Parts: sequence; structure tokens; C-alpha cells
Amino acid sequence: MTSPPATLAALATAPTAGAVGILRLSGPAALDVGRMLAPGVPASPTPRHAYLASFVEASGAVLDEGLFLYFRAPHSFTGEDVVELQAHGSPRLLRMLLARALEHPAVRPAGPGEFTRRAFLHGRIDLTRAEAVADLVAADSEAAVRAAAAGLAGALSARVRALEEPLRLLHADLEGVLNFPEEAEGADEGAQARVVELRAAADSLLAEVGRGRLVRRGARVGLYGPVNAGKSTLFNRLVGEERALVDEEPGTTRDVLEARVEWEGLGVTLLDTAGLREAPGRVEALGIARTREVLATVDLAVLVLPPESSEEEARRWLLEAGATPVLRVAGKCDVRWGRGNPALSVSGLTGEGVERLRSEMLSRLWGGGAPSAVALVSERHADALRRTAEALSRAESACRFSTLEVISGEVGLALESLGEVSGTSASEALLDAIFQRFCIGK
Repeated sequence: MTSPPATLAALATAPTAGAVGILRLSGPAALDVGRMLAPGVPASPTPRHAYLASFVEASGAVLDEGLFLYFRAPHSFTGEDVVELQAHGSPRLLRMLLARALEHPAVRPAGPGEFTRRAFLHGRIDLTRAEAVADLVAADSEAAVRAAAAGLAGALSARVRALEEPLRLLHADLEGVLNFPEEAEGADEGAQARVVELRAAADSLLAEVGRGRLVRRGARVGLYGPVNAGKSTLFNRLVGEERALVDEEPGTTRDVLEARVEWEGLGVTLLDTAGLREAPGRVEALGIARTREVLATVDLAVLVLPPESSEEEARRWLLEAGATPVLRVAGKCDVRWGRGNPALSVSGLTGEGVERLRSEMLSRLWGGGAPSAVALVSERHADALRRTAEALSRAESACRFSTLEVISGEVGLALESLGEVSGTSASEALLDAIFQRFCIGK
């Protein structure tokens, strides 16, 4: 006979002083343990009803007064009986309540993300929604919050399911024809068209990987160009404060300066780099080397050119960025441009053109649409979706040049890879890796 699972106990609020602190219990003994701490609560409390209760220690001495809430299985976040004690937010008090709960033989401390893991195991949420919980906790921009909230509501889950269900039906039809050719005759008709349609859906979801990465970690934008082009003044104007030293002397910026801003909900890290020129001093040369390293890692490079720049010089600066996308900007537009000015014109000193520059930068980064509308696809999702699309691509080729066994095998591989996103084919090792990034108590 299988023994019941352990009841989990953990603090669900940060271990710092605050107005409220929450002790969370989940499992078969949650109600017994909760009433051990709050004996004044009825033996059969009304689910989802808040009781004003006194929390006591083993001697019966009252430690605090707060709220007692009971959520009866399966109508709780984890799918198990859940009790939450809402006490005053004293870290020492909360540790005492937790220690008292752990004295019960059926209780053990919860590991990172274990409450959410139980919600997944009990079918309350799928794996994409479970991961959205951690994304929401870690979100540090408005776009990340909105995208994680959409994921928690099932936005990514619905798109994955819309691909997974027809993929599973196709695989079942192909296997049926292979294993029971007489009973399933004709089930493979139109297989190529179905594979092509599913591959297009996989490619569409995979196309959002780059945008999802921007929302998750924020964009990185580097300002670069020749010395004395007005980069640092423009950097200060974009940041909204005096972060970089500005002087007429060339080579003022010797290192890479960073500042994080939020534009239209998207987190953006701006980097002001050392100006590039021939024969710099030794320290300045180190800054220039750092500039070239930065250009290889940013999502967008903004080339700021001074008024005296020629088209030939501009082409040389564009080459410095390598494969990184470049937005060309004419700096110091408050100074007369003698050769005409075909580029986007800005002045960090007066602010002229800065709003237009900001809009153009967001457009280049985002490519249209709203940051909050993106599916928050993680690197793990990206790898699984890439393998799904590759397997479907091979299946499409097999429809023309190979056997039904090969087609079914590739469709099966695609289904297995996609199942790593939804959780239908996630291994224990994968689940361990995913939930280890959660905080304890969630």
C-alpha cells in the first residue's frame, strides 16, 4: 500500500520584516497541522473562508493573531488540501511558526518550486503555465510582467496545444496504417499536407524566440562611433540623467557605461562605449577593445557620427559592428552639417530628434507589435521547438522521398520534443532542472 505524500511547509513571503507573512501548507495533513497552530479554528472549516485565529506554540502560549484560510482538494493551487496562515511579517515569528509545523511527523520542508510542481503533477496547470509562475516572480519590466501573466493564463499553452493535438492525431493515424493496415486503410491520405501545415505552425512559434528573449532579459543597445561625436551627451539624454562625463577633449569615455531604462514596457540596457580612433593612449585603447567586445553582444548598435564625417568614413564605422544590426545617427544636429545629412539627426544637447530616435530603436528591436503581446518563450522552449520544427522538416522531405515508417518516426520525434514544452513527455530530470530555479514557497 502506497503511503500518502508528505505535507509540504514553507514560508511563502520573503524573509524580511513586513506587514504580512504567510506560512503555506499543502498535503493530506495540511488541515491537521494548521489547526495544531491555530486550535481555535473549527474542525471542519469552510473552504475559502478567512478565520481570525490565534497562532500558538506547543505550550499553548499565543504567538500572534492573524488569518487562517483553508482550500480543500482538489480546488486549490496544488490540487491538494492547502492551508495558509497569514501572520504579522516578523521573520523570527514566521520561523517559529514554521518550526512548529515541522514538528508534525507528516510534514517536511518544501523544496524550490515544489508547490507549483505538485500543481503540475496533479494536472492543475501544464508545464508552460508552471514556468510562467517563475517568470512572473522574476519579471523586471512591464512587458515581462504582462507576457508572464499571459503565459500563466495559458496563452503559450493554448498555442502549443493547438500544435500538439493535431500532431498526436497524425502520428496515431500513421502508426495505425503501419500496424493495422487493413483496419486503418486510407488514414494516411493527405499526410503531406498535414505535415506541411504543422511545420508552418511550429516555425511560426519558433519565430517568436528572439522576441521572447528580449522580453525576458531585456534588450541591449550600444552607442558607438568616432570620438567627439556626441555619444555621451546623447547617452545622458536617453537615460534622463548625467551618467557619462562630457568634455570637448576627445577620448573622454574610457570604459563602457551601462544604464537600464524602460521604454513602452520593454527593459533596455543602454551602453555608452569609448570612441574609436587611430593611435589612442594605452588606457583609451583598452576602452576601445571593450567597445568592440560590446558590439558583438548587443541586440542593436547605434552608430553616432559627428558633422565632419564623410560617407567613406561612415562605411568604415558600419563595418566595425560586424553582424550586429546598426542604426545610423547623425549626432550634434545643432551644429551645421556641411555635406548634407541623410541619416536620422539628433542632438543630445538640445534633445532634438531624440524621441524619434527612441521610436526607431524600439521599432528595430521589436519589428512591430507590442512587447506585451509576445509569447515568453524560454531558451528551453526554443531548443524543444527547434527540434520539433527540424523533425517536421525531415518528415516533409520523407513524404516525397521515403517510406511511411520514416515519416511516422519523424512525426513521433516532433511530438516528443513538443511534449517537453507542454510537459507531456518531460522526464524527472527535466522537471528537477525546471523547478530548481523557483523560489522556496512557490
